[in-house]
Formats: sequence, structure tokens, C-alpha cells
Amino acid sequence: MSLKYALIGCGRISPNHIAAAIENNLEIVALCDIDEFKMDEVIIKFNISETVKKYSDYKEMLQKEKLDIIAICTESGKHGEIAINCIEFGSNLIIEKPIALSLDEADQIIKKAKEKNLKVCACHQNRFNKSVQKIREAVEVGRFGKLLHGTAHIRWSRGENYYKQAPWRGTWEQDGGALMNQCIHNIDLLRWMLGDEIIEVVGMTDNLIHDFIEAEDLGLALIKFANGSYGIVEGTTSIYPKNLEETLYIFGEKGTVKAGGKSVNLIEEWQFADKLDDSEEVKQKYHENPPNVYGFGHNPLYEDMIESIKNDREPYVTAEDGRRALELVLAIYKSAADGKSIKLPLKKCSTMDFIGRFGR
Repeated sequence: MSLKYALIGCGRISPNHIAAAIENNLEIVALCDIDEFKMDEVIIKFNISETVKKYSDYKEMLQKEKLDIIAICTESGKHGEIAINCIEFGSNLIIEKPIALSLDEADQIIKKAKEKNLKVCACHQNRFNKSVQKIREAVEVGRFGKLLHGTAHIRWSRGENYYKQAPWRGTWEQDGGALMNQCIHNIDLLRWMLGDEIIEVVGMTDNLIHDFIEAEDLGLALIKFANGSYGIVEGTTSIYPKNLEETLYIFGEKGTVKAGGKSVNLIEEWQFADKLDDSEEVKQKYHENPPNVYGFGHNPLYEDMIESIKNDREPYVTAEDGRRALELVLAIYKSAADGKSIKLPLKKCSTMDFIGRFGR
């Protein structure tokens, strides 16, 4: 029997979710959006059955429908509140990044889901990239030897038209800036590869040319991990004239790896002292060419989520993973705002703490 599924938020990323739901044979019961036209667009695009119900109020949907999985794809600032309400009604969740904009809300999501034995997956779909899976395998079996440092570069372009399409973008209340919106996927991968546990973060952020948004268009950070390795983050939405690259480097005493492409979907360097595989063969085999920066990860993420529900196990990307990515971005924000290094773990922090940071 297929699981009953609904999507809340029919914006830019929603087609990836609906396509993955269809591919994985979920029963699409309902769509929810305050804009009926957006729901109609999704229904027409995917030729979804006329029986799919449309709701403008997700709380009404929760009261009327019994749903096994809900995907939350609204503006980021609403993720936390919607997720907590959905959990109260007994639904498992896939939450688009970031999982929330405050650590308090992320912690509530984790706590309430555990109390009800519900599964929550943070939608960091790039973890499922073939290239990323190959790198992760090398980390897990120790091919790098001692991990030395890694870098995440997100060199993208976002102009005024992008922000005008959805006025919540670039606001502290509903989004954050380049690091929280565009860069959090690669920031998640960097933290995951280098051991998750962080001791200290030093960050600098600025708004250099996007005077029509509240948050940053440039973020830079140095990160000290508990295992002795270091991380570097460079994230920007100011590259002229278009997206340049998203790259992830991992350096160890016995290995060097670079993943690049539109969404870290290509292995561009693969060198290991153990010589267990041929570098050129690896580059050819673990190569994907997605049509956009969202990559191909939503489908396997959905497949894993369904299996986690049916087998009562944690999803591959957990709510705790989502919290860790959120915590690192917030730590960078806090370090930049306070002008000093920040020790982790970070207990309380929210994008709302930085309102007026750049005088707007």
C-alpha cells in the first residue's frame, strides 16, 4: 500500500518534490499553497489526478487528511512552525533546507518527532550525489588517513529579479542571506565530511552589492573541528555574470579530492596513496550532469525516507543533520556580528538576532 503524501508550498523547488513523490509511488493526496494558481500549475505540469485536493490553509489540511508524509517547501521562516504542527498531527516530514531559522525550533522538531516516533528528513539532497557518496565512502573507510582540511566554495549569482520573484528572499525573518539559502547544502557536506563535531568558528559577512535585501551576499568562515581538521567556507551570490561553481575539497595526509560542477556532482580530482582505484575511471563513473543546481538527489532522498518509515529506522539525512547545518550558518552569522570567534555547540540563535545587521 502506498503512503499518503502532501506538499505544502508550491514554489520554485516544488517540482523536484512532486517528481520524486511520483517516481516513488506515493499517493499524492493534497497540495497546499496560499496561491491557488501555483497549485494549479503543479497539477497541470505533472498531470496529477483531479482527485488531488487543494488547500490554502495547511492547518485545515491537517485536520481533514490523514497523511503519512508531508513535504514542507514554503519560505524558510515558516518551516519550523509548520513542521511542529504537522508532527502534532502524526505526519512524517521532509523539510526543505534549512530545517528552521532558529535553533529553538529545530530542537522542538527533533524532540517532538522522537516523542511520537515520527521520521523527519532534512532535505540536503546533495548527500545522495554519486560523487558525494563516493567521497563519503572514502572518508568512512579511512582512505584519507588523517583529515587535514576541507573547503566549500559557492560562487553563484543572484540578481534583483530573483529576489523580486519572492519578497521573502533575503529577509532575516523568512530567509537569511547567501549562506543560509544558497550555500547551506555545501556547508552541510563540509561539516559531514570533516567529522561533524566543531569546536570553534570565525566568520565575516557583508552585503556588498545587494542593497535591496537585508542579509549578506558574502560569507567567509574558518572552522576548527574536534578531530583536528579545519574547514573554510566561501559563499557569495555576487559573481558576475552568472553562477560559476560549487566545489568541495577534502584534503588528508593520504588523499586529495575535489568535487565540482553545478551542485558538487562531478569528481574533478581523485588522488589516494593506496592506489585502490584509477583516478580517471572514478571521474568518469561518478559523473552527473543535472539540468540545474538542485541536482538529482530528491528521488533517492524520497526513496530512503519511505524505507525509513516502513522499516522504522532513521532516514539517511536526519533532523539532527539539518540542525547541524543550521547551527554552523548561525555560528558564522554570530561570529561576524560579534566580531569574535564562537565556540560550539551553540545553544540558542536565530536569524532574527541579526535584524539591522547591514543597516536595513
